[in-house]
This record gives sequence, C-alpha cells and structure tokens, in this order.
Amino acid sequence: MTVNRNRTQSADFRRDEVAYIMRRWRAMESCSLIGVGSVGKSNLLQHITRPATIKSYLGIDDPNMFKAINIDPNVLGPIDPLDSEKQKCWAGYELMMHRLFMSFYPFEMLNTQERDRFMNNYEAFQDGNNPLYAHMGLRYFEFGLDLLFRKGVKIVFMFDEFEDMLKRLPVKFFQTLRGIRDANKSNMSYLTFTRAPLPILVEKFEIDALGIEPFTELFNDNLLFVGPYNEKDAREMVTQLISRNDRNYPENIVQFLIWATGGYAGLLRSSYRMLDTLGQAIDQASPHNYDLANRLAAKRAVQNECRVIWLSLTPPEQHVLKAAARLVPFITNAETEQAVTMLVQKKLLHADRLQQTLEIQPPVFKYFVGTDPAEIEE
Repeated sequence: MTVNRNRTQSADFRRDEVAYIMRRWRAMESCSLIGVGSVGKSNLLQHITRPATIKSYLGIDDPNMFKAINIDPNVLGPIDPLDSEKQKCWAGYELMMHRLFMSFYPFEMLNTQERDRFMNNYEAFQDGNNPLYAHMGLRYFEFGLDLLFRKGVKIVFMFDEFEDMLKRLPVKFFQTLRGIRDANKSNMSYLTFTRAPLPILVEKFEIDALGIEPFTELFNDNLLFVGPYNEKDAREMVTQLISRNDRNYPENIVQFLIWATGGYAGLLRSSYRMLDTLGQAIDQASPHNYDLANRLAAKRAVQNECRVIWLSLTPPEQHVLKAAARLVPFITNAETEQAVTMLVQKKLLHADRLQQTLEIQPPVFKYFVGTDPAEIEE
C-alpha cells in the first residue's frame, strides 16, 4: 500500500482513533491496529504521519525530531524460499534502513561529520561485495538508528499490511526488532496494521508462537480496532466526492448513503458513484430505505468492495456472518464466540445478547452476505 501524501484530512479526522494512537506514541509504546478491507486505512496512516497531526497531538514542532515511518511490504525486495535466514533478515533490515534514509534525508539534525558517517554506513549496508553483508545488516541498521537517537530523535516504524511480513520473514527478524526496541525504549516503537489480531495470524501462518512471542507481546496491551468513519468524517468524505465529481445531492440522499454504507470508506466511494444508476428512485430516498440499499448493493462496483471486506475476514467470522444471514446453522464454540466479538468490534455485526439475535451491518454488506458469497481465499 502506497500512502497518498497529496490528500489531507481535517485536523480532527478519526479523532478517537488518532488520539488513542498518539497517547501510545507519547509513551513510545507499540500498538496494533486491526481493520477490515475498505475501512479507510490509507487515509488514517497518511494522516498520522503528517507533521501537522503530530504537532497538534504531541506538541512537537520540529518534524525531524519525531518520525512515523511507513514500512510497506509491497516494496520488500525479492525473497527466495531457499534464501538463508540471514539473507531474509537482511531484506527486512534493508527495507527499514532505506525508509529510514528516505525519511530523514538530507539529515539536517546531523553535523557534517555525522552525516558522512551515516552515508558511509548506508553505502556499506548495500555493499553486496562484502561476504558478510547479510550477517552485518543488523549492525549497520543499528548504527544508523544510533546516530539519530543520540540527537533525541524519536521514531515509530509503521508496518502496513503486516501479514505479508509475517509470512515472508523469519522469526529471527522479529526477535531482533524486539531487541532493538528494548535497547531504545524511549526513542523507538512499532505500529502494525493487520486484518486480524496478531495471535490469530501467528496461528494461521503456523509461525513458531513461542519464538515470536517476545515481539508480539509488545502489542498485548495496546490493541485498537479501526472501524468505519463516524458521521462527521463520513460527511466530509461525501463532500470531497461531490467536489471532485461536480455532482451534488440533497441531504436525504447524503443521509441514505452514509446509513447504507455504514461509513466504510471504500463502500462510500463505490456507492456514491453508483447513485445515478438508480434512476429517479434515488430522488425520493429516505435515510433508512432498505429496498434502495439492496438495489445499490446489487451493483457490481459495490459488490466488489463488499468482497474486499469479506476476504479480509477469517473463516470463523465468515461462518458467523452466514449464520446471521440464515444460510448455515450457527455452530456454538469458543472459535465462533470469539468471531462474534471480533465482528462486533469491527462494526460488521450487532449482537443483541438479550434477544439472542445477530444483525449484519451495514445494509449493503448485509445484502452481499445474503447472496451467499463464495469463500475465496486470498
């Protein structure tokens, strides 16, 4: 995922989520964000890396003294399954070192001598002619960090689409990240963004749970489920869509759109583009028109976005949703009970414990699940 740095949000965008993240960052604690596809992840990550956002929440004026650095696994170098553990670890350090270099260049906080030392270190890190390059990758990375930490710089490495890194990099890599963080607790922390909690992913990918525990336990107490936009943020997104497409809609249609999509960014975008295809019926839309929501949900663009959400869910979560849609019997066990809890936190399910009912939300996604989507693996 490449963050779009040209689009900016209002100062209080995702206010509750950003406030939570910034409290963790103020204490230099690591945190784990969880959100389904279509939740608007790109906008959130872009927003929290902005110097203006960091200044507003943390009071840090100099953007060079606090950096949130996005680590995108899509630009991770090629990794052959036959590569040694050292080579695979080096690929991870190389990505982090490169993003560190790009984020701080031209290193205004360093003097000329320190800047030269960093540049020489970076070049040595990349020297494939050195037979020990893979072994020394961690040391070069540590040295580069140390030059910055000595200046009081604070860094958060944000691991976007962290599932990919878990699948491609060895446990040793994450153990060393824990070690680096322990040596620099007041200057460094991590943020991960995944579609499921880390323990579930560790089990799913059959990763050595005991071996990776030193890393994953950094996030045990700082877990945040990122749900859809609140009313204000959803309205701002609709306003942006209107301004870009030069097509306005009255208040009743805006209310209907936000209700039907639940404020999920991807669903808002695709549904907005389909409004004109609903014909004259849209002019009379009421804020809670299920028939119109079903017609909207039947559009291919909206279905595609619903499928993004569907494929970001675990098999137990998919089972629970199918059971809520009365497509399959509900199987009660620890796994499905956990799935219900997760879906409620992801704002895809409303559970009435008193009436013992489960209601899928938002309406367009409810329609999608009711069509019995095929369980396609990623």
